[in-house]
Amino acid sequence: MIPITGMSSFLGLKLADRTEQIQKEQIRNDLQNARAITAFRERIGDIETVDQLVEDTELYTFVMKAFDLEDQIFGKALIKKMLKSDAEDRDSLIRRLTDPRFREMYDELGFQEGGTKNLNTILGRWQERMVTRYIDTQFVNGMAEQNETVGAALEFRRKAADIAGPFDILKDPELSTFMRTVLGLPAESAQVDIDRQAKFIEQRYDLEKLQDPEEVERLIARYTIVTDALNSTATLNNVVVQMMSGAVSIGAGGEYTPIRIDITSLSLLGKSY
Repeated sequence: MIPITGMSSFLGLKLADRTEQIQKEQIRNDLQNARAITAFRERIGDIETVDQLVEDTELYTFVMKAFDLEDQIFGKALIKKMLKSDAEDRDSLIRRLTDPRFREMYDELGFQEGGTKNLNTILGRWQERMVTRYIDTQFVNGMAEQNETVGAALEFRRKAADIAGPFDILKDPELSTFMRTVLGLPAESAQVDIDRQAKFIEQRYDLEKLQDPEEVERLIARYTIVTDALNSTATLNNVVVQMMSGAVSIGAGGEYTPIRIDITSLSLLGKSY
């Protein structure tokens, strides 16, 4: 991974974007990852049931990492039950789990009839989509380990176009934090009734705008700048942060004069870096 530790999140994200393809190729060619990808391609076509997938430790680990569920790897009984459940049944496990990663995994794997009849696994295009997901997740997580704000920004970029309503945000803790930050909602608002939270978001922002990639980038720039300012982690060599650091100046007569900074305008500076 190209290091971004010690940089402001704004600059770290810019570097991550400029080196993304190089870094993903390095991830793909890493010995451990290359072996995992090869094993997945060679054996996934023979998987027809949930039990077969979970019992093949190498394939199971690959799939869990692809959906960023590495922290749930040892919960095999839960994963089996979830993948075998009926999404049409309101009381089924897949309907009760709130973490959106589980539903993504459930939908993408496509097991039917109690965990059998999986046709996806034999399709080459599906296999390549899974490999791409695996590499992309490794990249985002690698960036997040160095800078959580950069990781959150990359994650938002991946998910923004699929956000159809406020509950798509509220069911995802990372997306919720992102939107509260860019909309200027206090952290305490997360404790409010979820329906009221949804109304706050709808009143503050038109979610249809997230279909515009330029709008998504504007929000990402705002998020990195605001988060760094709030956390005081930005470095002095970042011109944006230098402006923020000088938000209070000494005027004539020794009086302190606050300088107002328009965060929206600052966000647009991203195009010049």
